[in-house]
Amino acid sequence: MSVVIDCHCHAVRGAGAQGQLLKRYLRRAAAAGIERTVLFANLEQDYAAANEHVADLVRTSQGRLHGFAFVHAGRDRGRIRSMVERAVTVHGFCGIKVHRHDAPISAEVCEAAREFAVPILYDIMGHVQEVDTLANSCPDVSFIVPHLGAFADDQSVQVAFISRLARYPNVYTDSSGVRFFDMLRRAVEHAGPQKLLFGSDGPWLHPGLELEKIRMLNLPRSDEQLVLARNWLTITARVRATH
Repeated sequence: MSVVIDCHCHAVRGAGAQGQLLKRYLRRAAAAGIERTVLFANLEQDYAAANEHVADLVRTSQGRLHGFAFVHAGRDRGRIRSMVERAVTVHGFCGIKVHRHDAPISAEVCEAAREFAVPILYDIMGHVQEVDTLANSCPDVSFIVPHLGAFADDQSVQVAFISRLARYPNVYTDSSGVRFFDMLRRAVEHAGPQKLLFGSDGPWLHPGLELEKIRMLNLPRSDEQLVLARNWLTITARVRATH
């Protein structure tokens, strides 16, 4: 059976219904045949504490969860390296998450990714021009841009991003929350299956439904396996080898 890795899921902290969201996601993922999931914090005020929460979840998951360290490029300035170092060397995390809602990505974040050989999952929120700068200035860092560049389903942004996805060898994307199916098909056709990763944007979206979008692309089995697992395994191979 092919391995399936969901590369995009949030750890939501809180009591009551909020606290049940991840448990519901994990049940749904298991039912859909998703063996492993990449987990990172939701938007938070204290990412150091949130990363520790993620570490606890990863530690008790029996290998089902992999962690990414969430950092705020502005508020965490001056301690990003130490946050990433702890996440990678102590907790065995495999990447960094940055959201432009917090602040634009910084050189400090990129330097930490380079030093610890981890990819950066960066939500650009439609600011496609940033991809050119990042890809050219940090060719040895892998960038995963979720949602084809725009969770808001702005097709003009997604088309502009796909051209960059095809152009830069260190730029990847994930399928999370992409509502227009033909945009996913366009991404594969223009950039190749080696540039797309399966992601669900759980626990908000149903992982089984998001996985079915990949199945519906009707890719050759080897190409589908690239999307479902092998691309992520390749991008994170160097850091995982240190654990």
